[in-house]
Amino acid sequence: MPRRADQSRRFFASKTTPSGRPQLVILGTGWGSYSVLKNINKKVVDVIVISPRNHFLFTPLLCSTTVGTLEFRSIIEPVRNTGFRNPEHFHHAEAVGLNIEKQVVTCRSSLKNHKVYDVPYDKLVIGVGAVSNTFNVPGVKEHAFFLKEVSDARGIRNRILSNFELALQPGTSLSEKKRLLHIVIVGGGPTGVEFGAELYDFVKQDVSRLYREEQLLVRVSLIEGRKILSAFNQKLQQYAEKKIKARGQMELIQSNVIDVTSDSVTLQDGSVFPCGLVVWSTGLAPRPFVESIDFPKTPAGQILTDGNLRVKGEPSGNVFAIGDCADIEGEGLPCSAQVAERQGRYLAECLSKDNHSQPFKYQSMGMLAYVGDYKAVSDTPALKTQGFNSWILWRSAYLTRLGSWRLRMQVPLDWTKTMLFGRDTSQF
Repeated sequence: MPRRADQSRRFFASKTTPSGRPQLVILGTGWGSYSVLKNINKKVVDVIVISPRNHFLFTPLLCSTTVGTLEFRSIIEPVRNTGFRNPEHFHHAEAVGLNIEKQVVTCRSSLKNHKVYDVPYDKLVIGVGAVSNTFNVPGVKEHAFFLKEVSDARGIRNRILSNFELALQPGTSLSEKKRLLHIVIVGGGPTGVEFGAELYDFVKQDVSRLYREEQLLVRVSLIEGRKILSAFNQKLQQYAEKKIKARGQMELIQSNVIDVTSDSVTLQDGSVFPCGLVVWSTGLAPRPFVESIDFPKTPAGQILTDGNLRVKGEPSGNVFAIGDCADIEGEGLPCSAQVAERQGRYLAECLSKDNHSQPFKYQSMGMLAYVGDYKAVSDTPALKTQGFNSWILWRSAYLTRLGSWRLRMQVPLDWTKTMLFGRDTSQF
């Protein structure tokens, strides 16, 4: 172990805080963890956050950044803006180990990879989320783009714009142009469908203006082994399917991908699709940290908790798990931002009052998905609708759920700029 890491371990050797308040350590800055951080009463606990990401990301609008409908900074909120009692209470680091007997989390700095140290806790909240599931399909990690982080969206945006510019360069054959401008989306959940919708709007509104000759060469293939938007009402699924199939340059393919290369995907029937971009959005898998800790887990690798979100099999009762990395035993909750945010609020209230008498109860407020051309589908307990009115609801609902007033100002400005002046196609 490097000398600096040893010094860090000695520095964090004691759990006793000078304030006398218990030390709550939160892992992650996603929906669940950020909800705990925003709602916890910092007068009764010292809150430590450990995350390789120093911001909260409003994931429902991430697809909009891939084509420039929204700018990246319009959907992220620095976690330090929530207000820490001590600036040192945020650690730009990743949890790599957990010792429940000593009640310490082992961290590795995200800024200096060799720097490893322990952080003690009195209460621990594990909210590290999950990663995209590749299902061990060859080539996915090497050649496909995921859509989980701002860096993913930026990579997709740059690839799209690069491919258009390459298609315009002298000497590019027609077959190569078609390959470059063929975008394959694997996965027909809300992320895949909404990314396809944003692409459709981009092609219709901006490519037609900026890349006139190449517009007719653009092709988008959405590949899903089952039904798209499978969690939605059947009527809404059919509406979304109808909209996608009605678009001449978009196609919906019911199949599974068995191989991905740098310039193609292969389907289970042997069909090979040359393409310039593959976006992979087919479900979730546990992070290495979750895989490494010895707690009871679901078949999908999620940490099992009781109704109070306490980790099963953890004797102290001081460790909690929320969001996509966990599930309540016997519940089977959906992996969604809505669930994680509600769990965070519930846990913040319980920890602030040190009262866990009432178990967590989840009641869905519904689901929304954008399908392009100013149309969306809304599947809520009170309303199941589609079309333009649903698009208004989609935008209104997300606008009110943004993490701060700063974002609530920036996002409408971006929408207005896009409507008036088109999308920004700068590469950086």
